[in-house]
Amino acid sequence: MRIAFVITQAESIGGSNVHVRDLSAALLREGHTVRVFVGGEGPYTETLRDLDIPYTVVQNLVHPISPITDIKGIFELKRLLKEFRPDLVSTHSSKAGQSGRFAGKLAKVPVLFTAHGWLFVDGVSKNRQRIAQLMEKVAGWVSPKVITVCEDDRRLALEKKVLRPDQVVTVHNGMPDLPDRADPSRTPPRLLMVARISDQKDHPTLFRALAKLKDREWYLDLVGGGNDQPKLEALAQELGIADRVTFHGAQKNVRQYLMNAQIFVLATHYEGFPRSTVEAMRSGLPVVVTDVNGCIEALEPGVTGFAVPVHSIDALTEALGKLIDDPALRSQMGAAGRTRYETHFTFDFMFAKTKAVYEEMLGRPLSP
Repeated sequence: MRIAFVITQAESIGGSNVHVRDLSAALLREGHTVRVFVGGEGPYTETLRDLDIPYTVVQNLVHPISPITDIKGIFELKRLLKEFRPDLVSTHSSKAGQSGRFAGKLAKVPVLFTAHGWLFVDGVSKNRQRIAQLMEKVAGWVSPKVITVCEDDRRLALEKKVLRPDQVVTVHNGMPDLPDRADPSRTPPRLLMVARISDQKDHPTLFRALAKLKDREWYLDLVGGGNDQPKLEALAQELGIADRVTFHGAQKNVRQYLMNAQIFVLATHYEGFPRSTVEAMRSGLPVVVTDVNGCIEALEPGVTGFAVPVHSIDALTEALGKLIDDPALRSQMGAAGRTRYETHFTFDFMFAKTKAVYEEMLGRPLSP
């Protein structure tokens, strides 16, 4: 099979980037022909080069909405797809999903879109929600199949009448296994949050919750870059926790931070199905996440960690306090999370379900 992946951003490595990287590498190992079409150069294309994954830069495939550039991007991508001659085009992220679906239609190639979260969810401005919903309805007319990475996204797409029931299927994110395991029982505990510093994430609520736990000993590591870091540094100073918070910026590999952590936390306003939570469970860490969209689908609340209401400082304080105070509970929940990862969220499980969607679209078994 010849498959083209289309994704927008190369300047950062988010969940959708990792998803495409892992699928591409696995398909290449099976003997398929793969090429990633990406908007620009950056840390992501460096990673593709390191793994010998072929890629092509699409100059006009840019992240910000720009009607003229976007139209150019569609026709540029159409030309590149015709040159590559794929059997299937797999698009990822909202912008690549829009441009890639239209380019694939013009190139007369079947196109699959994987939605890594919608922009018509609570937490996004109403105007942006309306625009996103309209654009997805239009793009849905040219795409025979859509994968959502969590059941909540599938439900929302049907509720908003963006997609038909026969058009959309849920395939939860899965991660390749690694031999590394964290030790949640170590004290004092280090908390870890891996997320871009942006309006989507809710670092301020996390900071305010931890400020209420200043009488305990703990440390917080933040992995992820963003323009709002100075504001967060100022907030940490204001709350009197700056000496316990370390900003590590964007990192290509978070394994060392997971190995040094005892608690994983994701405070956020909206999500699809965050891969960072699965990574933490794979490492044997207890997890605390905001109960929005598909976040809760990764964990078993009260067994592998805690889910707390959005913006609830008190609930987050209570959940983190329980784990900070109890090394045995951290170990117990971390072990349960590891078992849940092995049962539901391995890469092999996701890869098999994804290939089944490919075969359904092509009407034949995959052959290298």
